[in-house]
Amino acid sequence: MNPSHTPTIVLLAAESTSPSVLYGLFDVLYSVGAVFLDMTVGKPGPESMEVKIVSKDGLPFRCIGGIAVEPHAAIFDIRNADAVVVCDMYNPIDLAPIGQYPEFTTWLQVMHKQGALISSVCSGTLVLAEAGLLNGREAAAHWAYGELFAEHYPDIRMRKDSVLCLSEVDDRIVTAGGVTSWQDLALYLIARFCGHRQACETAKVHLLAGHEDGQLPFAAMNRRVGAEDKVVSQCQSWIADNYALPNPVRVMAERAGLNTRTLSRRFQAATGHSPIGYVQGLRVEEAKRMLEDDVASIDDVGVAVGYDDPASFRRLFRRKTGLSPAAYRKKFACIRSFDRAPPR
Repeated sequence: MNPSHTPTIVLLAAESTSPSVLYGLFDVLYSVGAVFLDMTVGKPGPESMEVKIVSKDGLPFRCIGGIAVEPHAAIFDIRNADAVVVCDMYNPIDLAPIGQYPEFTTWLQVMHKQGALISSVCSGTLVLAEAGLLNGREAAAHWAYGELFAEHYPDIRMRKDSVLCLSEVDDRIVTAGGVTSWQDLALYLIARFCGHRQACETAKVHLLAGHEDGQLPFAAMNRRVGAEDKVVSQCQSWIADNYALPNPVRVMAERAGLNTRTLSRRFQAATGHSPIGYVQGLRVEEAKRMLEDDVASIDDVGVAVGYDDPASFRRLFRRKTGLSPAAYRKKFACIRSFDRAPPR
């Protein structure tokens, strides 16, 4: 951090970018140094960061929701920056964006070689993957892209639990998870380039707080149907209503007329899950729903989804969500209370 240097932060956006990410980042980063003093002593201070929005060609466009964006520049007009943030760029969870961003990937490679910190939010991590900047590295992206990374970018170690992945920061790579993780990334950038005091003050202005529990409490199971294997798709349909039965994988194999080894191989190929992993996922998803609804005790929830042993249920739940059942229930209690509030 050089106190005499005003860091330049570049936000890369496209038509597939969420306005909440782009304008949230811009608003918070642009306010650094100025707004806290205005709110506490009545006189704004100097802006501590130069923030620029860039696109492929620098021309006005509309991002998701038809929201207008007027970039400050085209990507190749920017030759120097302290940090680049690749905003989220929506992508289907089962389709890799191979070859979709040639101009972006070339420019990102150049900026990284010139010393810029390269970062991403949510699906923006896919653009870094396409640029080859994540090969052999750990990275965070939205939890829903875990299977896509495993299939199309096997050299990248996807951190589904991570909101902000800093393990590659020594190589000037920082990746953030789901959409609202832009807040965690913004505070990191402010602390890195302007100091932790300005980061704390900015957090106070905008009421920002970290996602201390990570992404796992928010992650949901990918239930893609193995349409190419009709036997597996039939198994998925049956197990959706029978996951709480004892020994469901054995029963499923018998119904399919397969031995468990053959079923496991075909099920994994079609769905990306082992049969027992799929069953456990369904059980935890139903347990999460029951805890969110607060309709039963934790032990009764475990029994309802197929676990007579409370300790086994708690261990599985924590492994899948990162929280105990009680902590998970508490995390969503505030949201649950909203529909119980009396009308005004």
